[in-house]
Amino acid sequence: MCGIIGYIGKRNAIPVLINGLKRLEYRGYDSAGISFLKDNNIGVRRCAGKIKDLETLIKKERLKSTIGIGHTRWATHGRPSEENAHPHRAD
Repeated sequence: MCGIIGYIGKRNAIPVLINGLKRLEYRGYDSAGISFLKDNNIGVRRCAGKIKDLETLIKKERLKSTIGIGHTRWATHGRPSEENAHPHRAD
């Protein structure tokens, strides 16, 4: 099970995504992450644990973007870990 939120707009997407993930935490509570566009690059931040853990990680960086997605995960395959947290990215 998971929860997904997206945002495109003029405001900073990062707090919008975090607040949306908090509302979706019941749909996936063992890991979460965000992906965002910054300077023509796709950034990804994710971690195992609660949305609060992700929020703490992100606040240290003061990220800003006007477009992004957030994704919660409830592990049904693979253990809860940063590596298994969503969103995934193929480089």
